[in-house]
Amino acid sequence: MAQKGFIEPGEKPRRFYGSVSVASSPDGWQVLLDGRPPRSARGLALKTPTRPLAELAAAEWEAQAQHIDLAAMHATRLAFTALEAVPAARASVAEQIVQYAGNDLLCYPAEGPEGLRARQAAAWEPLLARARDDLGIALEPSRGILHRDQPAHALEAVRRHALSADDFTLSGLAFGVPLFGSAILTLGLWRGWFGGEEAFALSRLDEAWQEAQWGIDEEAAERTSRLQAEALMLEAWFRGLDGPGVSPA
Repeated sequence: MAQKGFIEPGEKPRRFYGSVSVASSPDGWQVLLDGRPPRSARGLALKTPTRPLAELAAAEWEAQAQHIDLAAMHATRLAFTALEAVPAARASVAEQIVQYAGNDLLCYPAEGPEGLRARQAAAWEPLLARARDDLGIALEPSRGILHRDQPAHALEAVRRHALSADDFTLSGLAFGVPLFGSAILTLGLWRGWFGGEEAFALSRLDEAWQEAQWGIDEEAAERTSRLQAEALMLEAWFRGLDGPGVSPA
């Protein structure tokens, strides 16, 4: 049996705590459950570099009912990833983001119908231009469904931005690229070009077009709602990292 405050991956233990709070520590902010920090499978205490980020994770613990669903606690999981996995694997994490840029959603507009093509062009082309002008990432759109190799300088610019991020930000970027299918949308959310809801909407113009034509079933609606919630969490994650840093102990 797991010890109190210790969470094993895949388990759904009963809620074992009453109160949830955050407190400053010499090197960040801790989430506390009845005054004790939850710990990862490796025994690391849950802490973040800013109070808003700790509060984001704390809200997930407060929201748990009879059982703890760690799989749905994305901020908590991201924090543990940033603490445990990312520091020793920054280059490989950045490379994952580069790989998504090499197949970025924004570079593969639909071939038809014309209304969808026009909608994607109006939404995506300005973002590609902004990525080129503001970030130095000059991705080249494909003219069809076949893969197009992106310029080495564009991918290197993506790598440079990823590696410039701290471990918590890099964890957020790695979470965002598969969610949106786009390094540009993820970097744009980080940079504050738009919020999580808009980033998610931009990532699914094709799906939204199809839903407008044919409707949406209950299962698809549930999946869309869940992914949109993840996008909103990621917005809060990035904004939380801009909050107050370490407080004096």
